Amino acid sequence: MTNALIIGGGIAGAVTAMALQKAGIDAEVFEAYETGADDVGAFLVVFANGMAALRVIGAHGPVVANSFPAERVEFYSGTGKRLGERPLARSADATDVGPRTLTRATLYRVLHDEARRRGIAVRHGKRLVAAETVSDRRVVASFGDGSHAEGDLLIGADGIHSVVRKLIDPAAPRPRYTGQNTVCGYTRDVKPPSAPDTYTMIYGRRAFFGATAAPDGEVWWFANVPGPERSRQDLAAVTADQWRHRVVALLDGDRTPAADVVRATGEHIVASHAYDLAATPRWFSDTMVIIGDAAHAAAPNAAQGASMAIEDAVVLAKCLRDRPEPRRAFGAYEELRRARVERVVAQSALMARRSAPGTLRRLVRDVMLPRSVERGGGGADAWLTDYRVEW
Repeated sequence: MTNALIIGGGIAGAVTAMALQKAGIDAEVFEAYETGADDVGAFLVVFANGMAALRVIGAHGPVVANSFPAERVEFYSGTGKRLGERPLARSADATDVGPRTLTRATLYRVLHDEARRRGIAVRHGKRLVAAETVSDRRVVASFGDGSHAEGDLLIGADGIHSVVRKLIDPAAPRPRYTGQNTVCGYTRDVKPPSAPDTYTMIYGRRAFFGATAAPDGEVWWFANVPGPERSRQDLAAVTADQWRHRVVALLDGDRTPAADVVRATGEHIVASHAYDLAATPRWFSDTMVIIGDAAHAAAPNAAQGASMAIEDAVVLAKCLRDRPEPRRAFGAYEELRRARVERVVAQSALMARRSAPGTLRRLVRDVMLPRSVERGGGGADAWLTDYRVEW
């Protein structure tokens, strides 16, 4: 039986392992950190396309049980003017589930619990430092703790700063810092700005803000805040109080509830840099392949990062099931995925530009967005959320 080494124990890694198991392929997951769930304070949305891919491998149930629905989004200008409302997803299939809101840490936990329940090994403290193909076309991975692992193929699910991407192509482009920090927070000390199944999106004069309410009334919010790129250590050193003051300063003066929501938030504030990776020329070698953010990363504006990684994982497993020679399977996977994911990256970059502060952008947006909503809202985005993996 084929044996796969999966580098990276995040969302993509766990789903890939379960999808490969369904395809009859053994897999082990190797995670660099002693514990998982990086960006533990952030939250995300898994859209209908991502939930449908999880359904293919029977892993959607735990996600549904630990999340809440996100049915629609309302748009406001910084002046408080309501610009319109649209559904987050439309589907003619009554069995579809999604979108669902949950924290990144929760999604990580439930996927890893499900993988372990299925007998899949997840090994922590295994930071990849090298990998090479040996004479019999097997691949050997070397880890920072001095250990090694050998398999028939190696899958890089190791995120935006992927080591595997560089092993496949030393000239691979670096991810681009978008100039934005995504700041997330949680508070129970303010009235929710919307119903629990609705996102409120505010195009402020100096920052973009979004919020929703959990079923228990807790407000979950995020803001896109311009700022310089920092090292991981320097970013972690910025305190919740410092982020609160920074975000409030940008939102104060708008005639919206955004500043009050942030002001009412205590220590539950975290931030991360926003990156994108528009195109990676090489996705695979004879024995190695990259998926998810390692291959393509979108700015967070389209909120499709998790769903794209889940799709990748299931499509790759299907290709490996149907084509036993790894390189042929990798080529089929790239052919099925590249155009779609690069379109998502471009769409998210466009959304980021439209939400950026600026008088001219604000005037154009305030005129055009209501017209777009009146014409049917998200119908033009059906290509994004109606995608389904045919197993």
